[in-house]
Amino acid sequence: MDCSRPASRNPDEWLDHRPDFSRPICTEIRERILHWQPDLVEAIKWNMLCYSGRKLIFGISGCKKHTGLAFFRGMELDDPAGLFTNSEGNTSLRSIRITSPDSIDFAALRRLIHAAVALDASDKPPLPQQKREPLPVPETLAKALRRDKQAAAGFQKLSPSCQREYLVWLASAKRPETQQNRLAKILAAVRRGRKWNEREDG
Repeated sequence: MDCSRPASRNPDEWLDHRPDFSRPICTEIRERILHWQPDLVEAIKWNMLCYSGRKLIFGISGCKKHTGLAFFRGMELDDPAGLFTNSEGNTSLRSIRITSPDSIDFAALRRLIHAAVALDASDKPPLPQQKREPLPVPETLAKALRRDKQAAAGFQKLSPSCQREYLVWLASAKRPETQQNRLAKILAAVRRGRKWNEREDG
């Protein structure tokens, strides 16, 4: 995710610093959310414009080539329109990835947001987190980390879930050149203490 870093914790300034592609999409989605659910609280967290009621409900990320919406209890939501494009490797969070302004189904998005807000307001407890076995570190990454002490230190400081995101991303590369490209990006990112979704931040 090549999202630009926010200049402040202010939502308006956060929007101003979105890349050219995602700024108008983020702006329109935000305006609709404020109309649909005016009681939600806005805050910048993890370089995302997040919305909460009782707890965090969803967040918007604005990147160079796409806009994302992450629903923190997305695995508990029905998605008849097929808006979700992936899960985040855990039992709760699911995301929508928007690569074209014309692809947004605002009617379906509104229903999904209403459902997420209703879920947050209900007494239904969140799904329990499932304990997962740690993934093995690929030998290519293990060797690189042994050679690069700064990258190794940065990788070790990441939480197990953040490490896992890098490991899954590296393991999913099929072509050797793609693996090497991702390996280089991982090393550069963890040297700077970046999580996977921040790996290409400026």
